[in-house]
Amino acid sequence: MPAKIIDGKAISAMLNEETRQRVEALRAAGKTPGLAVVLIGDDPASQIYVNSKVRKCAELGIYSEKHLLPGDSTMADVLALIDKLNSDPAIDGILVQSPPPPQIDEAKVIEAINPDKDVDCFHERNVGRLLIGEREGFRPCTPWGVMVLLEKSGIDPAGMHAVVIGRSNIVGKPMAALLMQKARGANATVTVVHSGTRDIARYTRDAELLIAAIGKAEFVTGDMIKPGATVIDVGINRIPDPAGGKPRLVGDVKFDEAREVAGAITPVPGGVGPMTIAVLMSNAVTACERRK
Repeated sequence: MPAKIIDGKAISAMLNEETRQRVEALRAAGKTPGLAVVLIGDDPASQIYVNSKVRKCAELGIYSEKHLLPGDSTMADVLALIDKLNSDPAIDGILVQSPPPPQIDEAKVIEAINPDKDVDCFHERNVGRLLIGEREGFRPCTPWGVMVLLEKSGIDPAGMHAVVIGRSNIVGKPMAALLMQKARGANATVTVVHSGTRDIARYTRDAELLIAAIGKAEFVTGDMIKPGATVIDVGINRIPDPAGGKPRLVGDVKFDEAREVAGAITPVPGGVGPMTIAVLMSNAVTACERRK
């Protein structure tokens, strides 16, 4: 029997509705959440991502600002804007679209953001809070989106062997940290595999929960999956259409093969992707709720 499809669009809609209700409560109390999105340069893909975030803000009643900086901006230009946004009482969250142009030190930009406005959860203070299990920091958007998908789908990682493919600071590392927390909806035994792992399939075949975030199109094939496992595909890759049409969007998992083996699986698109923006919006509202 083909795997159950975990519908990220439907679950993100549920989370967005919860966020909208929180925004209404804040507005009734005289507060309006505010999110500033900064884009350096004119990368088309980044423009699409930024515009989608601004549109979602409008849908949920969140005030937003879009700051477009030229591609030849200097570090001084970027840091001056961050400093301005840090001190702006109308802005609760700051997001700098990644990746920036090569002359911009992304790590220094992240460290310049006020941790209380770091709704991406990239600042070292928030990363540290995540690792030790504190809930006062923010939850990283994509990994927490995965946790919400699991919860809303009735999948409890407790006691499971979870294998995370990928060790990035954006997904792999925080994903592992969230899954291993001593908390409801976590408590998994976690293995992280990556490009330096010998025989990745040896580990993935033992995973009851498999999370693919390696950035390689259709890397995970059906024979790498344990029958009945839950498969979460974080990857977003564009590949040529064999028929010569528009490039196709695929994940890190070979979906058609995987769905015949797995017990539950996320599609691409329509799985983890919508959750990332939904959690970002939720984090912006959380920042406003904490504002004194």
